[in-house]
Amino acid sequence: MSHKFSLTLLVPICAALLLACAAKPEMRSSCASESDAAWKELSLAKAKGFGGTVSYAKALSLLTAARTMQVAENFDACYNNAKDARDYIANSYKGQ
Repeated sequence: MSHKFSLTLLVPICAALLLACAAKPEMRSSCASESDAAWKELSLAKAKGFGGTVSYAKALSLLTAARTMQVAENFDACYNNAKDARDYIANSYKGQ
């Protein structure tokens, strides 16, 4: 393999990795704040008697997945799961 060919492949890969790393701190804090808010809302929903609804169960499942994604440092998925969980929690108040 020629040096020009390997350099042609290496530069875009390095650029992509740098962009991914640059976005991590922002998504890390978004993931943390969204999942913390969702856990608080889930606790309130349970305290208000909505703990047995289907929406509550879905939210709990999504928040468990969000924590797993947070530990794996997949902050985009963490944020999205926590955001979806908050939607399900809101629906549990509506009886859905």
